Amino acid sequence: MSAPETSPSLHDRHQAVMPAWMRCYYGNPLELVSGSGRRVTGGDGERYLDFFGGLLATMVGHDIPEITEALQRQAGRIFHSSTLYLIRSQVELAEKIAARAPVDDPKVFFVNSGSEAVEAAFLLTTTAQRSNQVIALRGSYHGRSFGTVAATGIRGWSATGLSPLQVTYAHSGYKYRSPFGHLPDAEFTAACRDELETMIETSTSGEIACYIAEPVQGAGGFANPPDDFFREMKTVLDRYDVPFISDEVQSGWGRTGRSYFGIEHYGVRPQALTFAKGLANGLAIGGVVAEAGLMDCVSANSISTAGGNPIATSTANAVIDYIESHELQANADAVGRQLRRGLEAIAAGCPLIGEVRGAGLMLGVELVEPGTRTAAPAAADTVLAEARAAGLLIGKGGLSGNVLRITPPMTVTADEAREALVILGEVLSTVSNRCSPDRPAADAE
Repeated sequence: MSAPETSPSLHDRHQAVMPAWMRCYYGNPLELVSGSGRRVTGGDGERYLDFFGGLLATMVGHDIPEITEALQRQAGRIFHSSTLYLIRSQVELAEKIAARAPVDDPKVFFVNSGSEAVEAAFLLTTTAQRSNQVIALRGSYHGRSFGTVAATGIRGWSATGLSPLQVTYAHSGYKYRSPFGHLPDAEFTAACRDELETMIETSTSGEIACYIAEPVQGAGGFANPPDDFFREMKTVLDRYDVPFISDEVQSGWGRTGRSYFGIEHYGVRPQALTFAKGLANGLAIGGVVAEAGLMDCVSANSISTAGGNPIATSTANAVIDYIESHELQANADAVGRQLRRGLEAIAAGCPLIGEVRGAGLMLGVELVEPGTRTAAPAAADTVLAEARAAGLLIGKGGLSGNVLRITPPMTVTADEAREALVILGEVLSTVSNRCSPDRPAADAE
């Protein structure tokens, strides 16, 4: 009697029809089927504490009634009309963003993703400056489209060396692996500033479209520079008339706990600012805020068929209202500090941890081979899997895939932070002991 045929798993079906480069976390990938607050239920029937938030897109948590109701109300009216018609929720959202963005005389254009938002910013600046030369930062990530890949400073995310842009990579302010990292903050920043000026003088024509930076690098492992860093870079950019684009796709809307947009913390007003991800709590949305003169420099016709659609913008209006009415920026600051203190306490007794960094609810834990600064990506994979087994979902990133990314929704509670810290403490201790070079050989099996 022949054995009964088994149906292919969802992962098998995924692999059969999806690109090989579209990878999932874990050896046994997880399907999320429902969620409430900061808890999600997987296709495996297990419940998890979500401290990754849909790669920072689930800004205020799962199944938030005020957000769901706003979406449902709009869905009951009209799904789509296009920007060739007036869209009331789009205008209202643009007004809210313009009133809050640290950009002079702002105008707003909506698209559908962070990649598209950065592409729009590149269109504006290359048109206005009559140049395709761009200064990006080492360790940066700006998207998966042709132009944004060109400006991405992480080899693991750079799918092609072909580019419509001529890109020069400047220092990001990531001290842990910098040749200037041994310097005090002021001297470190001065060295990076001087290096930027040297690059402009030697590696460009002097006609530069823009300088683009993430205030807290996302895929780069939540690297954040000293407080004076971007202010000092801006002095050089202003001297050479180079527009500053702040990529706020991950750092916007108060997640850092210290300002509404990440760049505000550094005392800089950029010429353009990009946003996406959490604005609609996971619905597809993105956009760029730019100074009116820059925004209006495009002379050809341009629209976005689905950008700023009624469903996404109605939901995004509800998200901004919810963030402000529930004081979630203050919560991101308070719980972020609690998490950081807890992670630093774990790091003090865990040689697997090289550095804890980040801001608010964008926290990175860089893992290294104990006793060295050698990146430990395999350990990061193990920690991710062990945390999942213990009921906690986190992410990873970094130049070598060795940085744990801890990014719960902005509604996370102090109790949930304590729960996550207990799990992370136990998992990191276990994995660190396995990696310890002093461990007896008999115990290593």
